[in-house]
Amino acid sequence: MTQQAEMIVLEHSPTTHDHNGCRAKAMHTAEQLCSQRGVRFTPIRREVLELIWESHRAVKAYDLLDRIKPKSGTAKPATVYRALDFLLEQGLIHKVESLNAFIGCSFSDRRHEQLLLTCVQCHEVEERPGERVMEAIAKELELASFTMQRKAIEIHGICGRCAQAKAVG
Repeated sequence: MTQQAEMIVLEHSPTTHDHNGCRAKAMHTAEQLCSQRGVRFTPIRREVLELIWESHRAVKAYDLLDRIKPKSGTAKPATVYRALDFLLEQGLIHKVESLNAFIGCSFSDRRHEQLLLTCVQCHEVEERPGERVMEAIAKELELASFTMQRKAIEIHGICGRCAQAKAVG
């Protein structure tokens, strides 16, 4: 296991996870990346990203709209979708295709592939680097002479916290 993978396992262990730290780091990284890239991190884009980072659960676009409307009153679906498109384009969030929902990207400061683990009980989604898995898939794609455009692997199951709680309960 790489040092990066070990850090991620520790970050999401039931006793050490500080989600406020996740959110603060994500917002700081987003501000830095947008500044470096010369793109505008508008208030609506910031608000959508903050709402996505309220937890590690995937959030649907219309749920975001419902949470933004009381604050702005004039927010429309197109407003939220434009913000989501921007955040996706900048690599600040990921779309969980199987849920048609979005999560914050834990590695937005570097290009990477997605291995998303979704718990069917608590609904949290954990992003993992899955380096060995991704290398094996890359080899298979090469053998098939298949040119990949985008790679994301989504796995649904029971997370360690839920399995542990079930074993204790």
